[in-house]
Amino acid sequence: MAAHTTTAATLVVLLPLLVWRLRARWRRLVGRQRTSKYRPWISIAIYALLLGLISWACWGRWTALATLGTGLAAGGLLSRWAWKKTVLEPTPQGLYYTPHTRLGIALSLLFLARIAYRVVEVLWLLPPSDAGLHALVISPLTLAVFGLMAGHTMGYALALFAWRQRVLAAKRAREAVT
Repeated sequence: MAAHTTTAATLVVLLPLLVWRLRARWRRLVGRQRTSKYRPWISIAIYALLLGLISWACWGRWTALATLGTGLAAGGLLSRWAWKKTVLEPTPQGLYYTPHTRLGIALSLLFLARIAYRVVEVLWLLPPSDAGLHALVISPLTLAVFGLMAGHTMGYALALFAWRQRVLAAKRAREAVT
């Protein structure tokens, strides 16, 4: 069966974005990193925007939205677990952290595998009338996996921001005393 032209064109546009985000995520998962006051909020804003757009696209499909919400909740719990495994290093040169690499890589690979499977399914296995970007997005399993990754990333970003704020406030308090 031939690939659907609108879906193929959409994939040509979205595939570089997906590769760029996965590469950026991979780089953030490996090794010691310096904290930033902006990066957690950028991650939260991007995922909140994506969650809003996906929720809007799935509005009325309550099973799909429920699986998205369940994935978000499970991702939030995973972020708490991953945060406990994170190595935090406040140094005179700056604030550093080393994330729990295995969980982050596992979530990224799970998401990548689900997207790859869904692309193959939509391009070659579904009839042309059922294909398109909408069909790629509204699968409850795809939404659950995306929710898992989004919940983990957003929860981790909030924890990282809160830790950074606590350490900087303690530093200011120490400097005020001396």
